[in-house]
Amino acid sequence: MLALKKVLANNSTIYRREVRLMGNKFEISVVGNDPVWAGEKINSAITEINRVEKLLSTFSEDSEINAINRNAGIKPVKVSAEIFKLIDRSIQISELTYGAFDITYYSAGKDSDTDNHTAIASYTVVNYKDVQLDATATTVFLKEKGMRIGFGANSKGYAADRAKYVLQLEGVSHGVINAGGDLLTWGLQPDMEPWTVAAADPRQQTQPFADMDISNMAVATSVNVEKYATINDKKLNTVKSKNGFTVSEIKSVSILSPTAEFADAMATPVMTIGVNAGLYLINQLNQIGCVIIDDHNRLYPSKSINIT
Repeated sequence: MLALKKVLANNSTIYRREVRLMGNKFEISVVGNDPVWAGEKINSAITEINRVEKLLSTFSEDSEINAINRNAGIKPVKVSAEIFKLIDRSIQISELTYGAFDITYYSAGKDSDTDNHTAIASYTVVNYKDVQLDATATTVFLKEKGMRIGFGANSKGYAADRAKYVLQLEGVSHGVINAGGDLLTWGLQPDMEPWTVAAADPRQQTQPFADMDISNMAVATSVNVEKYATINDKKLNTVKSKNGFTVSEIKSVSILSPTAEFADAMATPVMTIGVNAGLYLINQLNQIGCVIIDDHNRLYPSKSINIT
């Protein structure tokens, strides 16, 4: 569980707005002195998040994602550079996690967003290795008929990254985007102190285990929902992973990363592979950290995390 620690100062204020976007509760906060200015900037962030939602939607018949899915097993589809790069990054994360993260799935019938809201492909016949990318032609080809791709596992983080980018372009030097419980921060609090969060036991949300400095970082959390209440729409079947092994008894995993997209994508896979393998994986990566809490309330930070 992550709780943003809010600190105010007399010379500036945190202006925030809560809105329902992409099926999640987003809270956009900017630091400034002018409420009109702050409102305009928050509007720009909301516009960008709505753009990303439309870009990645499977409901729109003319969307690039639908075009890719409709032509599965038939022909490559030329896509925008933005979509191509997002798919390419997703495939890299799949390779990094040995398929624990996978944007592909199999659909015997009509597409639905419900199919997309998972970080782990539920149909083992197709996987990320069946996605063929041509960087020169910027085309995407799904090799198997019935194969689909969806971004339910990392779209929220990507939207937050894009909103932050727009806000920074428009002169917002300090802020926080809370995307359904996942946090993305930049700059500092009004008193020039870092943004921090408290990592807590999911069953005891008011009892923090540790404070973490997350300024200019993103943090995403995945919770074992078979035993504990969800806090940010990430859901995991804890009985078996797709390779048939039981999932280790982890309560929650929090990933710290420079981008919300990567943090969002990595949280559930680390839970899937267990404490030791998860820590080993994270410790091999630059600028990435994690905090794992097991079912005995034991805290396992990666080597890059300083606990206070």
